Order: sequence, then C-alpha cells, then structure tokens
Amino acid sequence: MAEAMSEQSAPRPLPPGMDLLWGRRERGKRGPRPGLSPDAIVAAAIRVADADGLDAVSMARVAAELGFTTMSLYRYVASKEELLQLMWNGSALGAEDLVIEGDDWRSRLRTWAVIQRDMIDRHPWVTQMPLAAPPAAPNSLHFVERGLETMDGTGLSGNDKIRIIGLLSSYTLSEARMAGDAARAMQAAREAGADPAPTMTYDELLRELVDERTYPRLYHLAWSGWPAGGAAPPSEREEFLAGVDLILDGVQALIDRAG
Repeated sequence: MAEAMSEQSAPRPLPPGMDLLWGRRERGKRGPRPGLSPDAIVAAAIRVADADGLDAVSMARVAAELGFTTMSLYRYVASKEELLQLMWNGSALGAEDLVIEGDDWRSRLRTWAVIQRDMIDRHPWVTQMPLAAPPAAPNSLHFVERGLETMDGTGLSGNDKIRIIGLLSSYTLSEARMAGDAARAMQAAREAGADPAPTMTYDELLRELVDERTYPRLYHLAWSGWPAGGAAPPSEREEFLAGVDLILDGVQALIDRAG
C-alpha cells in the first residue's frame, strides 16, 4: 500500500523545457560556466528578438551576444525550441508580483487585457511564437492567475472564467499581430528604399473597392457609417479597446444569467 501511494504521489516527468522552467531537471555533471546561466541566455535571446525579430534568434547568435561559444549554451538549453519556451516565460517576467487595481471586476479585467497588450507591444515577436497548447510556464500561469482573480465575486464558474481569459488573450494576440505585421511591412519598405504605401482605414479601402449592388451592406457601412462629421478615424489602440469592451459586455451578460 505504501509503495502504491509513493508511486501515485511521485511527480510525472515534464516535457523538455518545462522541466527546466519548473526546476525539475537534474544538473549535468559539468559545472556551470562563470557568467552563464539559463536566465542570462534567455535575457540575451529576448534582446536579440526585441531588436531584430524572432527569426534572428539562434543558438549561435545568442552565444555571440553573451561572448560564449554555441556549445556552451547547450549545457543549459537543449535546443532552440526549448529556448523559445524560456523566452515566452521571460516575456511575462514580473507577473508574480502584478497587482491589478480597479473598482469592480470589469475595470480590473479590462486593465488585465491592457497589461497583456502592452507586454506584447514591448515584445512583438511573441505574436510569432509557436503556440500548440495553452502556455504552462510559471510566469504565464501567474498572469492567468491574476486574470482569474479579477473575476472573484462574480459568481462565474471556474470553467467560464478560464474561457474568458482564453478569449481575451486570443483577441489581444490577434490584434497585436496585425499591428505588428503592419509595422514590420512599413519598416521593410523603408529599409528597401521604397516609400511605404499610404495607410488607408478600412472605410477608405471599402470605398475604393465595393459597389452598392454587389456588396450593399459593406457599401452602406463604408459610406454612411463611421467616421461621421469629419472626425478623425480611431487609432489602433482605440479599436483594440472597443473590442475588449465588447467582450466584457458579453461577460456581463453571462454574469447576469448566472446570477
């Protein structure tokens, strides 16, 4: 009986990368190199990605950034794929100590979404990261925990809360990716010596492309919808926040039904 209980309580092996993030990897026989550590490697990789994009990150480039040989890095990080996991966790550094203030669940959850967007804007390469499963790194889970905390007292079930966190995160990543792709395209045009194409709002683009017979609803949207009265078009940030508010309206409806 004791043997069965011991086997049941033994921690299961984690996938490569996760074992390092959660401190479950055995140390190698060779000692550490002075000045080199997983944290230093991740910080260097993030600096490279911030400066030149995710495609610029390689074990050789990071090693050169730190002044070590490429093989030295493999004492700490097994592969580039593992390094990407560590970078994802590093992008959310500080989540453990994050305090989200607000008068109610809506203001707190809105702030949580804005903090996530600001983090992605600081590290736009995050939108290019492979994401085959929900993030499970320590810092990522701290951030999810803070998001769940904003909905304390709403009466929502745990499943509903995690769905809301996933929906807001997916929306935030999608909006940040479109903004980042547009910025990279303009930067590439400048570096190639070409004048970037004038930025057109969606309404302006529709006015150039749609006719009333083929696309009656889009035509109406383009010519009689926003903007009205010569007002300036909303900024990308304002559009992002409008989408967040729509999602939060849906959360309020869910709370009303639950309560």
